Amino acid sequence: MTIVTPKFGMGASVRRVEDRAFIEGQGRYTDDIQPAGVLHGYVLRSPVAKAGFAIRSVDAAKAAPGIHLVLTGKDIDHLGDLKSGAMPRQPDGTIAPTRDIPILCRDRVNYVGDAVAFVVADNHVQAQDAAELIDVDYDAEDAAADTATALDPATPLVWPDLGSNRAFSHHIGDKARTDAAFARADRVTRVEYANNRLICNYMEVRAAIGEWVDDRFVLTTGSQGVHSMQRILAGVFGIDKKKLRVVTPDVGGGFGTKAFVYREYALVLEAARRLGHPVKWTSDRTEHFLTDAHGRDNAVTAEMAMDKDGRFLGMRVDLTANMGAYISQYGPMIPTIGVTMSTGVYDIQAIDVSVTGVYTNTCPVDAYRGAGRPEAALLVEKLVDACARDAGLSVDEIRRRNFIRPEQFPYRTQTGRLYDTGEFEGHMKLAMERAEWSGFPTRLEQAKAVGKILGIGMATYIEACAFPGSEPAFLELNGDGSVTLKIGTQTNGQGHATAYAQFISEKLDLSIDRIHVRQGDTDDLNSGGGTGGSRSIPLGGVSAARAGEDLAEKIKRIAADELEASAGDIELVDGAARIVGTDRVIDFSAIAKAAKTPDDLKGFGEFVQDECTYPNGTHICEVEIDPDTGMSEIVRYTIVDDFGVTVNPMLLAGQIHGGVVQGIGQALREGSVHGEDGQLLTASFMDYAMPRADLVPFFHFETRNVPSTTNALGIKGAGEAGTIGSTPAALNAVTDALFRAYGIKHIDMPTTPSRIWAAIRNAKVK
Repeated sequence: MTIVTPKFGMGASVRRVEDRAFIEGQGRYTDDIQPAGVLHGYVLRSPVAKAGFAIRSVDAAKAAPGIHLVLTGKDIDHLGDLKSGAMPRQPDGTIAPTRDIPILCRDRVNYVGDAVAFVVADNHVQAQDAAELIDVDYDAEDAAADTATALDPATPLVWPDLGSNRAFSHHIGDKARTDAAFARADRVTRVEYANNRLICNYMEVRAAIGEWVDDRFVLTTGSQGVHSMQRILAGVFGIDKKKLRVVTPDVGGGFGTKAFVYREYALVLEAARRLGHPVKWTSDRTEHFLTDAHGRDNAVTAEMAMDKDGRFLGMRVDLTANMGAYISQYGPMIPTIGVTMSTGVYDIQAIDVSVTGVYTNTCPVDAYRGAGRPEAALLVEKLVDACARDAGLSVDEIRRRNFIRPEQFPYRTQTGRLYDTGEFEGHMKLAMERAEWSGFPTRLEQAKAVGKILGIGMATYIEACAFPGSEPAFLELNGDGSVTLKIGTQTNGQGHATAYAQFISEKLDLSIDRIHVRQGDTDDLNSGGGTGGSRSIPLGGVSAARAGEDLAEKIKRIAADELEASAGDIELVDGAARIVGTDRVIDFSAIAKAAKTPDDLKGFGEFVQDECTYPNGTHICEVEIDPDTGMSEIVRYTIVDDFGVTVNPMLLAGQIHGGVVQGIGQALREGSVHGEDGQLLTASFMDYAMPRADLVPFFHFETRNVPSTTNALGIKGAGEAGTIGSTPAALNAVTDALFRAYGIKHIDMPTTPSRIWAAIRNAKVK
C-alpha cells in the first residue's frame, strides 16, 4: 500500500487553518481582552459640523459616579497632532500646508463627530453619562458639505485662513500634447459624474486598549500593521518608538480603513499613563459611521478624443477629491496615485489630468479597498462605454480597437506606469463566451415579454498593487519540530496563516499545521510594512519562500552532520531529513536539539520589488430592472482575471467574491449623504444600505493567467481586484439597460431603486 502525503504548496486549494477557531467562537479580538483593573473611555463628540466652542465646566462630569479622568484639549497640549506626510507636489513646485487632526479639539470643531473630550470611568455607561454632563457652548456656523461645490465662491470656508477650500492641486500628463490630440479629433466624448462617498463597514468596529507597563506604553488594537502605528504614535508623544509596544490580535476586517492611527489610540495611552490602569475604548456603530475615515467621494469630468474609427487619441480628466475637514494619513495619495491608472488597459498617447483636493466639514477621507485604483477604473470604463455609444460601436469592439496589444509590452503609460504583461483581448473574449454574450439579445426579448428591461455591462480593468519595496520574513525551527514565521504584514481575515504556510510547506515538506505564523507585535520585529495594496502575498509570500529555502539548507547541513552524509545527499520529507534513497532519517525535532547555535535554526528571506505588479481582467454584469419600481436584480455575473501565478485557488475565490460584492454595493446601494448643515444623514444601517446576499447571484469566476515578470514568483496579487472591476461593470450594466429602453445615458451611483425609478419617469416625461 502506498501512502501519499498531502501537498500543501503553491497552487493547492488548502482550506484555511484559521477558520476552526473562528467557527468555534475562539477568535480573540481587541474587545475580547479584559486586562485586570481595566477602565473604560468614552469620547464626547461634536453634534455640529462647524463651530467655535468653549467648555464652560467639567465639574459635574468629574463628580459623577465611577469617574476617574476627564480630558479636554487644554489637558493634552504636550501631545502632537496626527500628521500626514502625503501632500503631493503642486504644479508650481510647492507643497500645500496640511491641516492636521488634533487629538482633542481646542476651540473649534470641523465635522460632526469631531472629538471634544475624553472621559474614563469604571464602565462604559458611566463614562457616557458623565460626558453628557460636560457643559459645552457651540457657536454653530454655516458648513461646507458638498464636494462638487466646495470651491464655489458662496461656499463657507472650512479653514478661513487659507482663503479657499482648496487643499492642494496636482497635475500629470502633457497638456500641449493633449490639446493637439483634441484639436485633430473627429469626435470628443465627455462624461460628468460623482464617485459616491462610502463608509467602510467591517464586521469588527474599532477598539483600543492602552496600558502603562514597566515605564512604557502598550497599545492593543485591530490594525493593518503595528509598525506604522508605533512610529506615528511615538511622534505624537515625542518618545522613542521603543517606548511603545503595539499589539494587534485578530482583526475582523480592515479594507484600508484600519490602516490609520486614530485619536482614541493616543487617548487610551495617555489615560493609562495618568491613571496607572489599563483603559479601553470601544466604538459603537454610530461612532464608526461618523468618525472612521470615509472612502471615494470624487467629482469627475472626463473627455476622450477619438478619430473617425473610434481609436483613442487623447484624454482629459478634471477630478475634485474630497479630503474632509482634515488631511488624513494617506488622504491626498489616494486620488493622486489613482489617476496614474487613468488610461486603464488602453493605448492612449496623450493625457492631461488635474486633481484638486478640497476641504469640507465632513469626516476625513482616506484609503478604502483599492485606494484610488477603483476610482480610476470607474473613470475610464464609464468613459469608454460612453465613447462606444457616441461612435456607434459595440462596447467590446471599441475596447478591442484600443487595447494595448501583447507585442507592445513592456508598455510605459503616459502617466508613468510600466505594465510588464497583458493579454486583455484574451480575457475579454473568454469572459464574453462564459457570459454567453451572444445570447443576450434573446434574453433581452424574454425580459421585455414580462415587462422588464435588461442591460449588460463590461469592465476591462487593470490595477497597480504590490508597490515597490519589501517585506522581510524570519523563520525559526522550534524544539518540537514545528516552525514559526514572523513577518510584518497583518492579516485582517484574508487567510495569511494559510497562504504563508503554503510557501514554507513547499520548501520544507512540512504539514501546514506545523507552521505557525506570527504577526501583529512590534516586540517581535523592528519593522514591517503592514497590509495594504495587495502587498502581503506578492512581497511577503516571496520572502517567506526564500526564508524557507534558507532554513531548509541549514536543516540539511545539521542533518548531514548527524547522519554522516553530504548535505547534497539530504532531502526533506514530511518533517524529517533523509539520505536520498535510504531509510536513514532524522526528524526536525532532533535536528533542533542537534543545532550548535540558535542561528543555525533561523531562516531569513527578503524579496525587494522595484515596480508594481498589474493584475487585470474582465467583469461582465447582466442586470434586470423592473421599470415600475426601479428595482434591479443582477441575474448573471462573470469574471475572468489575470493574477499571474495563483497561490491558493480557494483563498483567491474568496477574495474575489468579497471584493465583487463591495464593488456592487457601491454601484447599486451604498452611498453616504450629508445635509447642507454637514449632518451625516446615513449614520446607521437603517439609512446606509449595505449589500446583502440577495443582491448578488452566484458568480462565475476563473483565471486566464499570464505570470508577472516583475515578481520573482510571477504573482500579481488579488486582494482589491474584485472591487476594482465590479463597480464599473455593474454601473455600465444599469446604464446599458436604461439607454436601450429609454435613451438614458447617465445615472449617478448608487443606482438605487428610487433613483432608477426617477430617471425612468423623467425620461418618459421628456
